[in-house]
Amino acid sequence: MRINDTDVTNRQQPYLIAEIGVNHFDIADEEDISKVAAAKKMVAQAADAGVDAVKFQSYSAESLASRNSPAYWDTEEESTASQYELFSQYDEFGAAEFEEIAAWSASNYDIDFLSTPFDHEAVDYLDNLVPAYKVASADITNYPLLRHIARKGKPILLSTGASTVGEIDEAVRVIESEADDVNLCLMHCILQYPTDPENANLGMIEHIDRAFPEYTTGYSDHVPPDDAMLTLVNATVRGADVIEKHFTLDKTLEGNDHYHAMNPDDVREFRDNLAFIARTTGEHVKHPIEPEEDSRLYARRSLVAATDIDEAETITREHIAVKRPGTGIEPAMLDEVVGRVAPKDIDADEILMWDML
Repeated sequence: MRINDTDVTNRQQPYLIAEIGVNHFDIADEEDISKVAAAKKMVAQAADAGVDAVKFQSYSAESLASRNSPAYWDTEEESTASQYELFSQYDEFGAAEFEEIAAWSASNYDIDFLSTPFDHEAVDYLDNLVPAYKVASADITNYPLLRHIARKGKPILLSTGASTVGEIDEAVRVIESEADDVNLCLMHCILQYPTDPENANLGMIEHIDRAFPEYTTGYSDHVPPDDAMLTLVNATVRGADVIEKHFTLDKTLEGNDHYHAMNPDDVREFRDNLAFIARTTGEHVKHPIEPEEDSRLYARRSLVAATDIDEAETITREHIAVKRPGTGIEPAMLDEVVGRVAPKDIDADEILMWDML
């Protein structure tokens, strides 16, 4: 899978998406700056920390949720009881704002700008701004939206939270029916905010990869980050080529997606840990390597004279010990040595060589 000039499936590090989402609204309020300025600040810090892409959310509350839509998140973390009420607080941005942020991001950083569209209008105005479309888990059965996105002919990142394999398969078929060349990443996701670590089920990444081997596999995470970012490390080890996680500059902010988001330090920790894993992974074909040469020679054992052996004496098993270093006849050749004759005296503890037999 390619996004812009990046081949996301042939890298030591996964393609990492910092989902700013709508968290810049709260950052703006906290720092008393404009929402666009807050968005740019978050883009800058995400890029400096080492992500590959930043992602926002493009929606209007009116087209997304009815006024009777109940919350599906942890209301102890986000107390708003209605989806419509929550989304209404964060739907001020439209085409003009995203165009400004996308252009600013491209001119200042080597980073991809993405946003998740939740309606046809957003799909259309994002078309000139994003190199790929992200589809939220909740829209995996929204075939009209999937078809509209697929017709744009761009790579698609499809989250699969709360879906069956059959539902994933049907969504893939819908996309395939509308696109000549499907460039698709299927992203394991658990639709729980926040996701308890025991519910992450990262083994499902491998199942998705087996079920849809022709497509790229990724992971969209909602587990609160631990100090070592082990959830994302584990997802990468399980085969996720694309990682998406909510991003914030302040995890202590109440509401929305700050409470399970990563910050710039978390991004650096994750990248550093993966770099260490890559360093320790090394080659995939077993063979002795250069630093083992002395160990191979001196830590292995040789056949050694257990006693003095006289000239012309036939060597028995009792004449032989097995000791380090490995500079003489290998112990594997013991049966080839027993029964041979010593052409000259051999001192006890002398390492046996073939020209001594």
